[in-house]
Amino acid sequence: MSQINSLREQIKPYQQALYKHPINSFIKSQSDLTLFMQHHVFAVWDFMSLVKKLQAELTCVSQPWVPKGSAEVRFLINEIVLGEESDVDQHGVIISHFELYLRAMKELSIEASPILGEFLQATSIEEILQKVAASSVAPSIKQFLTFTFESIKNRPIEEIAAIFTFGREDLIPGMFQLIVDQLKQDAPKQVETLVYYLERHIEVDGDHHSQLAYQMMEELCGTDADKWQRATNAAIESLQVRKVLWDGIVTMC
Repeated sequence: MSQINSLREQIKPYQQALYKHPINSFIKSQSDLTLFMQHHVFAVWDFMSLVKKLQAELTCVSQPWVPKGSAEVRFLINEIVLGEESDVDQHGVIISHFELYLRAMKELSIEASPILGEFLQATSIEEILQKVAASSVAPSIKQFLTFTFESIKNRPIEEIAAIFTFGREDLIPGMFQLIVDQLKQDAPKQVETLVYYLERHIEVDGDHHSQLAYQMMEELCGTDADKWQRATNAAIESLQVRKVLWDGIVTMC
């Protein structure tokens, strides 16, 4: 069995806990959708920070430019960054997935927490960690964000890559299906951007980006057993903290 397949086998029980999580049948009303999106927007945002950390470490982002690391890895991360940071909306206008998500919230009259705006003003990882610790966000959001940004600050690159690759949001589209189907009937314009976001999420973040991320993991870990084990542990932690975030949403209902 290859190292990447061994990792995937070891994290299966933690993925199954998410597949069977109550949140998968939670969103049945506008109020449920509001609660979910007000929590989930923080995960959309910190995911972008993971992407940019990978780009900063795996490609040259300083001047003068010099070749850095594997050209294959540079290609993989730059393609992922392009898809996440500079995608197109349903009208062909360039936009990041985070900004698209915020637009979907606005169309649904869902207010993002003002605290998110405060976090976006931070100029360093240390400042973000301080703001998160001092904030009044839900404990589940606080734990989720603290895990992400402490990982960005302190972990080796193969662990950050594992968090990015295996702590992804593959389950998200299905969660929205019941309420989206209803809103399509009741208020199709209101849900237009959310539907597009979900469909684009499946298209861009699905098999194609997953395969690129698996290749990135294989390039970073190679045949180093210690790196693979650390990557596996980081992937498990990322799935556990995702469950914490979802537990927090369901318990607030």
